[in-house]
Amino acid sequence: MHIEFLVEDSSGERLLECLIPRIIGEQGQPHTWRLHPYKGIGRIPPGLRTAADPAKRMLLDQLPKILRGYAKTPGIDAVVVVLDSDRRDCVAFLAELKALVNGLEQAPRTLFRLAIEEVEAWYLGDRAALAAAYPRAKQRALENYVQDSVCGTWEVLANATYPGGAAAIKKAGWPLPGQLKHEWAENIGPKMDIERNASPSFCKLRDGLRRLSADTA
Repeated sequence: MHIEFLVEDSSGERLLECLIPRIIGEQGQPHTWRLHPYKGIGRIPPGLRTAADPAKRMLLDQLPKILRGYAKTPGIDAVVVVLDSDRRDCVAFLAELKALVNGLEQAPRTLFRLAIEEVEAWYLGDRAALAAAYPRAKQRALENYVQDSVCGTWEVLANATYPGGAAAIKKAGWPLPGQLKHEWAENIGPKMDIERNASPSFCKLRDGLRRLSADTA
């Protein structure tokens, strides 16, 4: 099976590079895949007619066009789209995404997976990996976190791992937030145990990929 992965940013791409082989096996054994990072989530275009500048690489803006193209491309068995839910109602957002696919004349087999609220929830779902990557992490910053809650997830992780916490990062401004998201992917991702993660949204990604890859049609 060949799978195309679409992810909203390059730090998410780096995390998936670590995780996919552990979930469905190494590249080519037997499955193959490609990862495509974007520069933000964007929004579903009205009427599913893409008018946004493709150079801006906003994922949802381009998604109808991308899926139409994949539907006509031989050798693509499935597409997996990985997004942060942010502060959206995840049930309603997932329904919108499925309606997008159903509204296309042709579409490949498409699986959507949402990180609730942000992909940092997946790091927080593996406290052992977090502690191994950041042995001096501030436990007090983590103790009130409710897994997969909408609470400012990246700020929780920042408060635990970065001197001065989220306030210092926001004061410094871009590109520091993006750099830290890459650092978390690089440092925590390789240490994650995919079987013990406490994040329900991570487990949905893991289990969905396993079911998808089990179908070798």
